[in-house]
Parts: sequence; structure tokens; C-alpha cells
Amino acid sequence: MVTIELVFYYLGAKENRIPLFIISFLMGFQMSLNKIILFCVVCTSILSGCSSTEEKKQGLLNGADADASTSGYSDGSLLGGEEFGDNANVDALGLGPEFRDPNNPLSKGIIYFRYDSSQIKPEFVEVVAAHSEYLKNHPSRNVILEGHADERGSREYNIALGEQRAKSIARMMKIQGVNSRQLEIVSYGEEKPASDGMDETAWQLNRRVEVVYQGK
Repeated sequence: MVTIELVFYYLGAKENRIPLFIISFLMGFQMSLNKIILFCVVCTSILSGCSSTEEKKQGLLNGADADASTSGYSDGSLLGGEEFGDNANVDALGLGPEFRDPNNPLSKGIIYFRYDSSQIKPEFVEVVAAHSEYLKNHPSRNVILEGHADERGSREYNIALGEQRAKSIARMMKIQGVNSRQLEIVSYGEEKPASDGMDETAWQLNRRVEVVYQGK
């Protein structure tokens, strides 16, 4: 780096050929320049750290979206939820043919969540709305909203998380006209996993709320 001392040398400052006010100005400029350089270095470090953090967050979100997009409907996918049981089970519950139709959102009885979240994902809003409409039109029908979590976290935390997930579904249903007396909330936390695996493929199936219709 070219310093003020080198400038002094080449301009003959050491032989007193430069006026003192010019020397003072150049020395002050050198100090300001050093401060500016230090400020730029600090800002660059901060921006670099923020960029790295944002990339990590985006990577996690992209990973979650990738998990959702690669699952099918028949295996309890994150896109469409898992279908109700076989036709005999639907008949035993006294549910209509719409619960058998895979193209009808009423046939989806499980709503999945992202890790450590109780927020309803956009792809499940239609599913919740369909069940809300059905319950509103059938006031004698009751459902149990069973909240679940994956195994990560303490037992107490996962019980609370499962409850919050079930409450999120109940809250949306009540906003859409369902009577609170038709809804029962239960949380099993991590106690009833849908999959016993130890990776994201299993965990994403365990972060769920099951809409369990009661008998006739």
C-alpha cells in the first residue's frame, strides 16, 4: 500500500521542501483513509455472515419443499395428506362417497407440518376447508383432532407442539363456521409415530394432525 511516508519521501518532505499545512493535511487524510478502509472491512465481514446465514435458511426451506414435492399421495404425502381407510371403514363411520374419492379433499384425513411449526401449510388449507364445510353442514358430526410430533425434542415439548398443531386446525375450522362442540383436541406428541425411521423421510410423516371422525 502507498503510504503518506512514501509520498513525503518522493516529494522531498524530509528535506523540508513541503509546507507544513500540506503535511498536516496529508497526515489527516491518511488517518481518515485508514478509518474508511477499516469500516469497509467490517461491513464486508458482516454482510458476508448475513449472506451465509440466509443461504443456510434458504437451503433448509428448499430441502423441505423438495421433500414435499417428491412424495406421492398414496404414502401419506406432504402435498395431499393421507387418505382415509378402506371403503369398509368409511362405511362403518357412515361417511359419504366423497370420502372415497381421491380427487376430493375430504378423502385426505391427515395434515402435515414443517419441523417445529404449528402453522398450516398452504397446500392443506383446501383440505381443512373441506372438512370444515362438511362439519358445518353436518352439525351432529364430531371429530377428534389428534396432534403428533416427530421424536426430536423433549417429551413435554412435543406434547405441547402436537397440541398447538391440533389447535391450529381447530381454530381455522371454527373461523369457517364449525361449532367448537364438534371438535375435540388430543395430543400424543411423539408417542404414536406413523413411521419408526430415524431420518427426515420418517419425521415428515410424524409431524401431523389426524382428523378422526367419530361414529354415527
